[in-house]
Amino acid sequence: MTAIDAVLARIDQNRDAALARLLGLLAIPSVSTDPAYADDCARAGQWLVDELSGLGFEASLRATAGHPMVVAKVKSKRRDVPHVLFYGHYDVQPADPLELWETDPFKPHLSDDGQRIVGRGSADDKGQLMTFVEACRAFREGGDWPCDITILFEGEEETGSPSLPAFLAANAQELAADLMLVCDTNMWNKDTPAITTMLRGLVLEEIVVHGASRDLHSGMFGGPAINPIHVIARMIADIHDGRGRVALPNFYDGVEELPEDVAEQWHKLDFNERDFLGSVGLSVAAGEQDRSVLEKIWSRPTCDVNGIFGGYTGKGSKTVLPAQASVKFSFRLVGSQDPDKVLASFRDFVRARTPAGCRVDFLSHGASPALVLPFSSEALGRARRALHAEWGREPVLSGSGGSIPIVGLFKKDLGMDALMIGFGLDDDRIHSPNEKYEVSSFHKGARSWARVLDALAG
Repeated sequence: MTAIDAVLARIDQNRDAALARLLGLLAIPSVSTDPAYADDCARAGQWLVDELSGLGFEASLRATAGHPMVVAKVKSKRRDVPHVLFYGHYDVQPADPLELWETDPFKPHLSDDGQRIVGRGSADDKGQLMTFVEACRAFREGGDWPCDITILFEGEEETGSPSLPAFLAANAQELAADLMLVCDTNMWNKDTPAITTMLRGLVLEEIVVHGASRDLHSGMFGGPAINPIHVIARMIADIHDGRGRVALPNFYDGVEELPEDVAEQWHKLDFNERDFLGSVGLSVAAGEQDRSVLEKIWSRPTCDVNGIFGGYTGKGSKTVLPAQASVKFSFRLVGSQDPDKVLASFRDFVRARTPAGCRVDFLSHGASPALVLPFSSEALGRARRALHAEWGREPVLSGSGGSIPIVGLFKKDLGMDALMIGFGLDDDRIHSPNEKYEVSSFHKGARSWARVLDALAG
């Protein structure tokens, strides 16, 4: 029996005890958004400190302006091994509406068939982070660690991690590592693992177009008086060309094509575009005409209007020409697109379409770059092989249509790339009543992390 086989065997032997430990953590109502649960958040953090201390980590609960951080460290006896930082969060969403839960959200339990763990936080993120803790337990029982490991669990992820930037800045040296590991994402399906390799960036911008000095009567001024809503409508119409591409100058600078093998993998996935759109009442795909739906979501940049405001919007009619109108835009970025350059190009685009007699104000609501784990990364290759060994299937190298600001923060402040390997499923009902986590995700997730750590250590 090889060393990793022995570790995997220990995870199998610990299965029932591991489930009991997870149920114990889930029973703590660590709702970060509600001050009434502040003591419970601290209690969940201390629970994790105690568990990690019992595994031989040097672990502590660190105070912040909000809920505390859990920091734990352990060193391998081996030389020349990588140092990994594992990130997770112990806080959970509120359970409301309680009347839609079939059972008490903080009395976690196994489903009648024993296949699902039911309770708030089971998939987001307590069940996920405990897969890593249980993998560490199996290595500890074997007497050695494959890598140097630092663990950071925070208690404010569900409220936007307000204390995290200052904490990273104050503890950058202590938290520095070669690679970040994150378990807060999904598998492709119940039997196929996934590694999220791309996160889209984001630019949020609002413009306000001003016309006349006051609202005007459309009968008295309609025609000669400029209408800011019309101005905005023309801007919106011009921002995409006839093929669905964003028409801003130099917008596609930094957008790269997928490697052929990744494009082929995506093409072969059991993804039904008609069903995907049909699930939200649509039938025809918008956007770039020569791209698949998965490409559009995972690896292509976008521009969308998120809201338009101006004039009279109450019931009935009011014949008014508004003095001003506004519109909110969001740009999803990919690859090495520069948020500042995209923003500058957009503002030049708007100014060029602002007629004489009008003025425009720009209101920025934030910007962040996209994140891409290089497909040639050695860590990615080792993780792919480790997951294939566990699941018997090649892991999907997926993208994420959204953004995960925490990963971007670690990249910017600590210079770390991230392996995002999660074991959640689309039907886990995170943030909703009756949240669950598959027992297979929990058990094979722990086995997967054991294999990944062993592979990273070489």
